[in-house]
Amino acid sequence: MIRLKLLLKGSFLPIVLCAAALTGCADQETQPEHFSANIAITWNARIIELAVETDGLLTLNGVRTEAMAFAAAHNALNAIVPVYESYDYSGTAPDANPTAAVAQALFEVTVVNFPDHRQEIQGWLYEALDTIPKGDARESGIQLGKETSQALLDKRRADGWDGEAEYTWHPMAPGVYAEFNEHSGTPEGFVFGAGWAKARPFLLESPDQFRAPPPPEISSDAYTEAYNEVKSVGSAASTNRTDDQTHLAMWWKDFVENSHNRLARKLVVREGLNLWQTVRCMALLNMTIYDAYVNIFDNKFHYNHWRPYTAIRWAANDENPDTEPDPEWNNLHRHTYAFPSYPSAHGSASSAAMRVLSATLGTGDTYSFTMETTEVDSAGPFSGKMRMDPPVRSFDSFTEAGLEAAMSRVYLGIHFRYDSEEGHRLGNRIGDYAVQNFLAPLPR
Repeated sequence: MIRLKLLLKGSFLPIVLCAAALTGCADQETQPEHFSANIAITWNARIIELAVETDGLLTLNGVRTEAMAFAAAHNALNAIVPVYESYDYSGTAPDANPTAAVAQALFEVTVVNFPDHRQEIQGWLYEALDTIPKGDARESGIQLGKETSQALLDKRRADGWDGEAEYTWHPMAPGVYAEFNEHSGTPEGFVFGAGWAKARPFLLESPDQFRAPPPPEISSDAYTEAYNEVKSVGSAASTNRTDDQTHLAMWWKDFVENSHNRLARKLVVREGLNLWQTVRCMALLNMTIYDAYVNIFDNKFHYNHWRPYTAIRWAANDENPDTEPDPEWNNLHRHTYAFPSYPSAHGSASSAAMRVLSATLGTGDTYSFTMETTEVDSAGPFSGKMRMDPPVRSFDSFTEAGLEAAMSRVYLGIHFRYDSEEGHRLGNRIGDYAVQNFLAPLPR
């Protein structure tokens, strides 16, 4: 056994590779169980770090890069030793070095999406390739990584990830999304995410493949109940929200692509997944998160439903005699995101991600784990960070964690319960669809 070390932001991450991984010779047991997942774990963290640095995760670039890079790496590995179905790729290269193929595929996608960081990203590639002796296997791996990454880049060209869609503001009316730029901290007339609703998914057939049912009528008992709940437990001045509910409301504010990739990196180590298993997990995880965002924003702009902040302050005009207005009401973190409410995007993406993790880690849904988030935005994206105390929350199943993520938005005061429940339901459907139809294990 040979031990190598890669430098990651000032700390050393041990990489354990067998002799076969270094030589890449097909006749020396180039079997998946002999290959460490550490290159995938390291690169996954680095892409998210780039995205945080570049745009604060306020665009789809980070999660899209993760999805494309790891799908390309997945295709490369399964062209060498076919363990799982590939993602729209049919090439084979049984003599290629797997580590070289993964490193090159990850590099090619990452550098295209973060061109201003080329020198830094190239350094990561050289770190990985320098551990592999020169020879035919190494060169074959490099070439394979280039081919699978180019195939993904070609497939995703003009997919609309950064497109802008027109949005028409509607006159104030019961249930209709309204501008509150004084609370969102955005320019007047700004709405976030309309373009996401038109982006091309990775796995779903179309953005509207899973359509949510309509939210409750504003005059209904169901709406009144949801209104009174968020008005009470989501208020900045709430006396009915418990300390734990306050904690989980703030703790779950971290972006899904950040928190759930961080969790994946932790759990693939805990479960001892090899390189093939880990790359598949990360590819499917990020393609699913991306698609959950696209689907939910399609739903959001289809229904154009108002936020609690507007609903509670404007309730005197909502034509529901059972909703008492509070013109001074504010939510827990004194901020509302500038896009329609129904369904919850955070609830959907979190639940979809948890569904994928339960399937790809091989653990099933009932599984005890702890997540760590050390800091979150104190209010909106540019409000500054606050430390979480404690920084961890523990769960007995992936479904439990996904549901808590969804319900956290009620206690934060930015969603009605039906927003969160439908987001959780849609996320589960999207996650199940992903694992049932893509990157499936091949018959042995």
